[in-house]
Amino acid sequence: MKTHFIAIGGSAMHNLAIALKDKGYEVSGSDDAIFEPSLSRLKNKGLLPEENGWFPEKITADIDAVILGMHAHADNPELARAKELGLKIYSYPEFLYEQSKDKTRVVIAGSHGKTTITSMILHALNFHQKDVDYMVGAQLEGFDCMVKISDGTDFMILEGDEYLSSTLDLRPKFMLYKPNIALISGIAWDHINVFKTFDDYVQQFRNFVETITPGGVLVYNEEDEEVRKVVESADNYFRAMPYRTPAYEIRDGRVYLKTEFGEVPVSVFGAHNLLNMEGARLICNQLGIQDEEFYEAIMNFKGASKRLEKIERADAATVYKDFAHAPSKVKATVKAFCEQFAGQKTYGFLELHTYSSLNPVFLEQYAGTMDGLSEAVVFYSEEALKIKRLEPISADFIREKFQREDLLVFTDAQQLHAYWDLLDKQSGAFLMMSSGDFGGISLQN
Repeated sequence: MKTHFIAIGGSAMHNLAIALKDKGYEVSGSDDAIFEPSLSRLKNKGLLPEENGWFPEKITADIDAVILGMHAHADNPELARAKELGLKIYSYPEFLYEQSKDKTRVVIAGSHGKTTITSMILHALNFHQKDVDYMVGAQLEGFDCMVKISDGTDFMILEGDEYLSSTLDLRPKFMLYKPNIALISGIAWDHINVFKTFDDYVQQFRNFVETITPGGVLVYNEEDEEVRKVVESADNYFRAMPYRTPAYEIRDGRVYLKTEFGEVPVSVFGAHNLLNMEGARLICNQLGIQDEEFYEAIMNFKGASKRLEKIERADAATVYKDFAHAPSKVKATVKAFCEQFAGQKTYGFLELHTYSSLNPVFLEQYAGTMDGLSEAVVFYSEEALKIKRLEPISADFIREKFQREDLLVFTDAQQLHAYWDLLDKQSGAFLMMSSGDFGGISLQN
């Protein structure tokens, strides 16, 4: 099969391209900019385009499938050529469904926690040598590529994103997967550039539940009020399986789950991560992994990339990084961090750079999210506001919305870096929350 990727450099797209090449497909692609780690990974597989840009001449009549990334605009010249030739054009999730429609599809959805839960499930399955296909949005230890598509497996585990599928398909990605088994971890307003009201956002999850195949299974977080409402209001038939935070104890900086098999030590920390673990356990039960087997596997789960990930530094300072930027994620991550390092001075840094996080209307959602930290810092670039065509935001406005008068606010990267460099890294624990890099801060030293 011959495939071409329009916007091959995306974090999800490049993994799919590699997976298809590994399957034996003929793969090509284009992009206007490709960054690490996608660049090196594509290059190692012989898939890196010779030059950046869009080249309609790459689109030929013998291509079986064109896979369109969300990054590509509606006026993309390669897309125009594909339409002209009448080629089959797929969005990323649409193509994944086509590849998995004869398998049992397990879709992990939610505003937060879905990457961690998907990673926990895959870790347990891999530990017990259960072969499945999968797609997950973060790098996981023991896995070379985070997409696998094969012909010999019965299950496909899919991280279900509520963001739009492509410029041609404005449905949320998870609407295309039609799960046999689903999970919803939580609902907290996000992507306000697309979903203008909270109810509009919640409606996407109501719609998602309606796509569960008749007689399927929905595992859900019953501690989340919005999730409960969505499940209780559903009209279609499925088996509902609730979960909640398990009993646990922290001793000498180590977390121990309280289970029927006794105490189980785990490497991750935070009530939200243990809640995620409960959801993963119930999904694994549906896939043939019993509780004792799950606990045996999960003891050495170290976490998904950039999800409360410890930074190994030469000076042995306690520094963690986390992808958190949406309010619900920030609140859960800060709470877990402060609980784990109770008694120490805790520093929390948050970078605001998404459209939602820089929108004055949405900023109210951050109220109280950094409470509990000894010192809290917010960084955002005034240039980012200009690029997103948003009005300037004052430091006082940020403090007001976070409801924290002592909040340190930086808009200049060099000033932030100077502050970071002066801090005694041996005194206290440091949490860095961003899907960016704080204007180039090096966390390694």
